[in-house]
Amino acid sequence: MNQSRPKVRLSRALGIPLTPKCVKYFEKRPYPPGDHGRARRKPSDYSVRLLEKQRLRHQYNIGERQLRRTYDAALKRPGKSGENLVTLLERRLDAIVLRSGLARTIYQARQLVGHGHITVDGKKVDIPSYRLRPGQVVSVREKSRTINPVLIAAAGGNSDGPTVPYLSVALSDLRVTLVREPVRSEVPVHCEEQLVVEFYSR
Repeated sequence: MNQSRPKVRLSRALGIPLTPKCVKYFEKRPYPPGDHGRARRKPSDYSVRLLEKQRLRHQYNIGERQLRRTYDAALKRPGKSGENLVTLLERRLDAIVLRSGLARTIYQARQLVGHGHITVDGKKVDIPSYRLRPGQVVSVREKSRTINPVLIAAAGGNSDGPTVPYLSVALSDLRVTLVREPVRSEVPVHCEEQLVVEFYSR
């Protein structure tokens, strides 16, 4: 999804920083953009649920259709629909590239995948929405290992802390394995997924 809206402005509208670069700007102005950004308005039930849905959508940089399709797939799985939704989104190839530290932001992750720099089980995959299964291995193509973003990733430049427990990461080898399905409590997204379920169930 091409998101032309400035990321800082979008972050302020959503109430969450979408990229590391947005954090310092968001901390200076932690309120919505525009002349009436500071105005205190009592949000409606609908607007609360809509905002939560938009937060989830933009953290994965996907369109409304993709989110709706993923929600429909989550409904068919056993368990809580909201947790299933986040689990399915987290198994997207671009999300795995981001969480592993191969990319700095979800936007860079999507670009790396879309430009054909990423392989799954040794085969090039250029579809960001490709959903991984446990046991599959993601790596960077040999001919892409000398580009600057990849060199930064291999040196650990994108790592902000410990890797999520459902991934096995070898950054020096530019390789990551999805060892099991993500559990909602382990996924670092800011979202009350039950509100998203309520939005689509209305």
